[in-house]
Amino acid sequence: MPVPWFLLSLALGRNPVVLSLERVVGPQDTARCSPGLSCHLWDGDVLCLPGSLVSAPGPVLVPTRLQTELVLRCHEETDCDLCVRVAVHLAVHGYWEDPEDEEKFRRAADPELEEPRNASLQAHIVLSFQAYPTAHCVLLEVQVPAALVQPGQSVGSVVFDCFEAALGAEVQIWSYTQPRYQKELNLTQQLPDCRGLEVQDNIQSCWALPWLNVSADGENVRLVLDVSEEQHFGLSLYWNQDQGPIKPWWHSNLTGPQTITLNHTDLVPCLCIQVWPLEPDSVRTSICPFREDPRAHRNLWRAARLQLLPSRGWRLDAPCSLPAEATLCWQALDGGPCLPLVPPLPRENVTVNKVLEFPLRKGHPNVCVQVSTWEKLQMQECLWADSLGPLKDDMLLVETRGPQDNGSLCALEPSGCTPLLSRASTRAARLGEQLLQDVQSGQCLQLWDSNLGALWACPMDKYIHQRWALVWLACLLLAAVLFLLLLLKMNPVKGWLRLLKENIRAGAASRSRAALLLYSADDATFERLVGVLASALCQLPLRVAVDLWSRRDLSAQGALAWFHAQRRQTLQEGGVVVLLFSPGAVALCREWLQDATSAPRAHGPHDAFAASLSCVLPDFLQGRAPGRYIGAYFDKLLPADAVPALFRSVPVFSLPSQLPDFLGTLQGPAAPRSRRLVERAEQVSRALQPALDSCFRPPGALGTGRGMGPEAGVRT
Repeated sequence: MPVPWFLLSLALGRNPVVLSLERVVGPQDTARCSPGLSCHLWDGDVLCLPGSLVSAPGPVLVPTRLQTELVLRCHEETDCDLCVRVAVHLAVHGYWEDPEDEEKFRRAADPELEEPRNASLQAHIVLSFQAYPTAHCVLLEVQVPAALVQPGQSVGSVVFDCFEAALGAEVQIWSYTQPRYQKELNLTQQLPDCRGLEVQDNIQSCWALPWLNVSADGENVRLVLDVSEEQHFGLSLYWNQDQGPIKPWWHSNLTGPQTITLNHTDLVPCLCIQVWPLEPDSVRTSICPFREDPRAHRNLWRAARLQLLPSRGWRLDAPCSLPAEATLCWQALDGGPCLPLVPPLPRENVTVNKVLEFPLRKGHPNVCVQVSTWEKLQMQECLWADSLGPLKDDMLLVETRGPQDNGSLCALEPSGCTPLLSRASTRAARLGEQLLQDVQSGQCLQLWDSNLGALWACPMDKYIHQRWALVWLACLLLAAVLFLLLLLKMNPVKGWLRLLKENIRAGAASRSRAALLLYSADDATFERLVGVLASALCQLPLRVAVDLWSRRDLSAQGALAWFHAQRRQTLQEGGVVVLLFSPGAVALCREWLQDATSAPRAHGPHDAFAASLSCVLPDFLQGRAPGRYIGAYFDKLLPADAVPALFRSVPVFSLPSQLPDFLGTLQGPAAPRSRRLVERAEQVSRALQPALDSCFRPPGALGTGRGMGPEAGVRT
């Protein structure tokens, strides 16, 4: 499998520069210059105080660039310490204020004079080295001959050997002059740890360090620790979050050698591994090998959750930082796409595990949150719908204000922002004058206000009522005409009325009810069985929604967005969501119930059941499922006790043995239990039997969920 980190070894590390390092013999610090310069290293430390900026009296020598190199300072062949060599590049800065001073300086350096003086430009360069918790400063005296002094030109460099530092430390280096003529230069560098091969052989503190390899174990990851049998060491797995401190995930003290298996669903980009010997002041080695792994990034988005907080606040919970942006969007009642409110509202960078709040004056159930990367929309949630009620049939108006306090209003629609006073053929254009009057009279709710504009939510209920009043009047007139015609031909119509009455009693409840069918796509034969069931239910008639018939919408919207739209529409119309349990569905539910922080197993792009669990499970856990959900399973594919107990708070039917009760529950409590219902149940059973026989599997085919966390896979 072409995953780069599967072949990554901690023994090789991420710093190839430590594979071959120059050796510096002796404990004394030294300084050397490029040809033409002279330099001197002052003995002893100096105070690390840059001082204030002062004006240069003329051309001065200043540092322009810092360059570092790692070397080994060795006291013996196998007793070395890591050391940082620093090169300071110098240039001439400033000009002579008085031309006579420049002429005197040039004349003093003229070699044709009988007694030339050794004119030169001198500077005191300070190098400050800080590696928590210590700091160390040195002073270098550098002289440049007058012949090399050209304002604005580089004159060479001075090299200092060297600053000793601890393995794996973060060091900061500053350089400036005394007195200081410009802002100091600074450089931050992360030093390598014991993962370099030569470092391992030459630094004694690395000799006892456990070495760790990361390799593939099928779809999972295997950590192999190559240490002696009696050596004790600590192993820690943690989430290295860019925003905030690291978050420990698993820790254990072990005795080598060890092999630890990680479930592939536990991998996220910020998952890091740290290992160290259980000795005083031991060196710790850390690595984060999953930063670029595609599956780790997919797991991270599956684990991310949007959470509603009071006062229109929200928070994105995730184990790692997410490079994403969030914005508000407007979700219309008709179920179209959520229209982003950018502009006028700005996009905001997402900070995970932190409470955020958009600058709204009022909340509204149609306002939703979109979280997206530069590639695509990742998440969309109408977070405030539960606390503020269902979606409303309101029109969102965008007000734009100009510099002379002249503004304009347009209505946000799928085709764009339609000006209210226009001749477009949209609903907003037809009601433009009325909507403008509603804004002026205060009948619209102001959601946002600034110097650049405002957002208004205007109710459309009264305009819909006016339109339907004319429709009802026309229907009443038509009904009266039809009634007169029926009176004239009463006898021929009596038989037809009797049949119509029976159909109305038997089918009114079912026609008025929608059903959303959710299932786990275990295999092709089971999908075919689900398709047969959905087709048979449509003959009742019922309005059945199933992802098999909406693959184009699933590809365009994504499984999660498609499920949200179908679930909202089904429940708003008084319908019911049918959970069709299968071995794959039961295993997936158990994974969610065992560890809510772990992402579910990877499923296909069209598996609405896997995408729906993030909303279905909270309904059952919070007691909102009765009346909204029912369950079902097939006799030959799943034993009765396999359905998790959490889902038995709603009716669960065995098919096809309990088809009459199942169909009666689908039609609703008001539907009559007539002989025709039993006949339809027999028709559905006959239609299901061939498909059910084709996907029959012997007992024991039900898969069991894989254990989560590294504890289940630790073995010696």
